[in-house]
Amino acid sequence: MSISTQFKIKSNPNYIKFLRENSHWYKFLNRDDNYFKQFENEMKTTYKLRPTDRINKVIDTFDMIQTILSSFK
Repeated sequence: MSISTQFKIKSNPNYIKFLRENSHWYKFLNRDDNYFKQFENEMKTTYKLRPTDRINKVIDTFDMIQTILSSFK
């Protein structure tokens, strides 16, 4: 694994956590640094950090607030 990849992983706590939970990624990242983008995408999908996930979370929160307010009427 290259030094730059190691710095990227160590600079982000989510990368470290995901790598510890899914240790098979060590093998891929050690063999080829080009797997880092796939690693990053899988981490974002698992932890729901993609923009679409954030939008869905905001919509769900808004729906919940709307439901609570309508129950008070």
